[in-house]
Amino acid sequence: MVLDVLIVVALLVALLASRVLILTRSRGSVLCCLRPMPGERGWRVGVARYADGQLNWIPLIGLLPRPRHVIVRRGLVVSGRRKLGSGEFYGFIEGMTALECRNGQSAFELAMGYRALTGFVAWLESAPPGAYLDVS
Repeated sequence: MVLDVLIVVALLVALLASRVLILTRSRGSVLCCLRPMPGERGWRVGVARYADGQLNWIPLIGLLPRPRHVIVRRGLVVSGRRKLGSGEFYGFIEGMTALECRNGQSAFELAMGYRALTGFVAWLESAPPGAYLDVS
């Protein structure tokens, strides 16, 4: 009985490890943390993938490989940025930058490292002519 439980646990750990490797090593993916509403829930670690005019955010731990949040570039408003301190997310993402964003009625924060932040800003600025963008 104990051996069966250990085998199941080992298989689950192997599946989780393979998911993390596949998501983080796939082309065009960057590590990105998301907090849906500032102050409501904690940070969730995931992977952001750029596709056409949207950013697909896929949680690092989960069952389905589809995006949980789709952030559309058109109408996206970045209202502020701040450095994350040691008190947030148990210090795991210390030194990362959090962006306060709003897209329509939904408000959220994205946290990413310097390189991912540079890519995100470039993605925002590369919108087609005539697209409304508001980056403060």
